Amino acid sequence: MSAQPPLSVADSQEVMRSIIQRIATGPTLSKDIEMEEARIGMRAILEGVVDPIQAAVFLIALRVKRETDEENCGILSGIQDVTETATAEVDDVVDIADPYNGYNRTLPAAPFLAPLLAELGIPAFSQGLEIVPPKFGFTHRQILREAGVNVDLSIEQAAAQLSNPTVGWAYLDQSQSCPLLHKLIPLRNQLIKRTVITTAETLTHPIRGSKKTHLVTGYVHKPYARIYAMMARHAGFNSALLVRGVEGGVTASLRQGSTTYQFIEERPGLAVEVDPGALGIQHDLRAQAIPVGAEGNLEISKRAAEVGIAALQGEQGITSDALLLGASLVLHHLGRCDSLERGVEEVRDTLSSGRAAGRL
Repeated sequence: MSAQPPLSVADSQEVMRSIIQRIATGPTLSKDIEMEEARIGMRAILEGVVDPIQAAVFLIALRVKRETDEENCGILSGIQDVTETATAEVDDVVDIADPYNGYNRTLPAAPFLAPLLAELGIPAFSQGLEIVPPKFGFTHRQILREAGVNVDLSIEQAAAQLSNPTVGWAYLDQSQSCPLLHKLIPLRNQLIKRTVITTAETLTHPIRGSKKTHLVTGYVHKPYARIYAMMARHAGFNSALLVRGVEGGVTASLRQGSTTYQFIEERPGLAVEVDPGALGIQHDLRAQAIPVGAEGNLEISKRAAEVGIAALQGEQGITSDALLLGASLVLHHLGRCDSLERGVEEVRDTLSSGRAAGRL
C-alpha cells in the first residue's frame, strides 16, 4: 500500500515556525505541542519542505524539553504516513524491531531469531538499516548479509517470503520500507545524539498479518517500557513483547533475571519475570562475547554470522541459548505454549534438529 500524499508546503512551513517558537524557548518556558502538530512537523522534515537547520532544531528541542506521549505518537504517525506497507498472506506476523543503531559490546543472536521462529511455524521478519548513530554498531543488515541473506528485498518481496511456508521469514531494510526516513541518516549523523526518531522508527508497522501483527522489541531504561507499549498501541499492533534485553535488544540476559512487559489487544499490560537459571540456562556472560582480536563492523559481523548459523545448525552454546530464550518468550507471549518451560522444550528440540538452518 502506498504512503499518504504530501502535505501543503506553505502550511507545513507555517506550522514548523510556530512549533519552533514554542518548543525552543529554554528549560522553563518551552511548551508542549499537540499530536497533530508533531505529525505535521515530522512530515515536513521527511518531505524536505523545511530547512535542515529547522529540522535539527525541531528534533533537538523536543529531546531537550523531553517528548510528551502526544508528541511521540505524532512523530510516529508522521513517519507512518510515508511508510510503505504490505500484508502477508498469513494470519499472524511477528515484527522483530531490534535497535537500529546496532550492537558494539556483544555478538547478537537476534538476527537469527526470525528464521528460528519461522521453523517453529511463526512467520516473522526483522527490520533495520546499515548503520546509524548514536552507537554506529553492527546491525541485522550487516550480519545477515554476511550470512548470505538478501538484505535488499522490496516490501512486497519480504511479505511474499513470510507468506511462503518453506521460507516464512525475511529481513526488511528501512531503505525499502521508508525511503524518506532513510534519507535523514546524514542529518542524524550530524545531530550525533539520540532523537525521537530512534524510538519511533522501530514501530512503523510495515508488514502486517492478515489478522494480527505482534511487535517484539527491546529496551534498557525502565521508563521506555511504558513508552514503547503506548506507542505500539498507537501504531496499531495487536500485541507487544518488550524485552529488557542485552544492549537494548530483543534477547534477554543469560546471566541474570530480567523483566518483560507485554500487552495483548486491549488488556492491561503485564510484567513477566524471566529467570534463565530456572529454565536450565546458565552462563557467566549476558551474551556471546566479541572474539578477542576481532575489530571493525565487517569482521565482527562475519563472526556473528558464523556463530548464528552454527546455532541454527544445532551447535550448542551461548548463542543458541540466547535464541532458545528469545524464541521461548515469543511462543509463550503468543499463547503457543502454556508455560515458558514448555516453550523451552519445544525450541530446544527444534534447535537441536538443525532444521532452522535450512530457512537461510
